[in-house]
Amino acid sequence: MKKRENPEGLMGTISICHGKLHRVTVTQAKKEYEGSITIDEDLVEAAGLADHEYVNITNNDRGDFWRTYIMLGPRGSGIICANGTAAWHFAPGDRVIILGETQVPYEKRHEVRPLVVMVDEKNRITEVRTYDLTNNSFTTERFSAPEAD
Repeated sequence: MKKRENPEGLMGTISICHGKLHRVTVTQAKKEYEGSITIDEDLVEAAGLADHEYVNITNNDRGDFWRTYIMLGPRGSGIICANGTAAWHFAPGDRVIILGETQVPYEKRHEVRPLVVMVDEKNRITEVRTYDLTNNSFTTERFSAPEAD
């Protein structure tokens, strides 16, 4: 396949994934809250996301898609709480993908190093993948789950 070219810089900027929480489990849904999604601060940090950053959320169990902003939850809690109207689309137990994106000049798209965080059933980090878009590869840092309580 021929590489896509950008004659005379006509492409401008494009949106690229810079961080992703892969198949985290929704732990709470609060319909009476004003909005947003509350996420364990450890997960936010590991994926390179930020407090109040807009993210895309895809529900793997129901097929729903939502866009809202992040509110930080307690570190180590595993919390993924859909707030406000999002709670109508995401219920406790649902598996979701939470994706942050960034705008970059088309020519610099390969400089982005997306982080993908994998978790266990309690939303504890099991591995973090750092993708290299230049050569379509990734490196993995693995984590051990803490001892059972």
